[in-house]
Amino acid sequence: MNRRPTLLAALALTAAAALTVSACGSDNNTPAKDKDTIAGADTGGKKSASPSTSAPAAADRPKIELPGDISYTFDWPETGDKEKDAVLADSEQSIKAVDMAIVNQNPLDKAYLYYYEGEAAANTEEFIKAYVEAKARVTGAYSYYDADVQVTGGTAASFVYCEDQSKAFDMYLKDKKVNKTPVTKNSYVLYSTKLRKNEKGVWVVTKLLSQRGSDKCQR
Repeated sequence: MNRRPTLLAALALTAAAALTVSACGSDNNTPAKDKDTIAGADTGGKKSASPSTSAPAAADRPKIELPGDISYTFDWPETGDKEKDAVLADSEQSIKAVDMAIVNQNPLDKAYLYYYEGEAAANTEEFIKAYVEAKARVTGAYSYYDADVQVTGGTAASFVYCEDQSKAFDMYLKDKKVNKTPVTKNSYVLYSTKLRKNEKGVWVVTKLLSQRGSDKCQR
């Protein structure tokens, strides 16, 4: 979740390198290293049970409720492949769930923990904490595009995509002041994620890396 204001960039220095928190359009960002590559899912520890062959019913999923001043455009059409399309659908929900946790000012919000686990969950918790400490939340319009999803063995996936933050900002809760920043190269972010299909049939994020200002995502 590589987003957000200069203030939060400072607060997030203690967060894992996988989550780069910085101004949506500012040149004063600290982008992830260009050489960062996403590693495979953890292989140590206990083996998980075989994942379900069917996705959980909508009633089993957490309800995502966000303020009307936050909007999303997911410009990644269906692939026609059942598992790839499931990765895309669950990734949309995981993105929104993190923003809901920020809006709720809750680093342990159950909705995002439904879609994140392990290293990704721990790093996301620190990312959300930075917002809580700054008493700020997200606002504006987020756009996602250039999706590339690969599924291996029906239970592991890699997902690379871009985010346009040129119309997305941070809002401080005390005075509702929106921290609007100019559009620059750094307004565009490349994400690389690793996911696994869990026992419920949900594609959960296990690892996440981001690169702000990526040439691949420029518009």
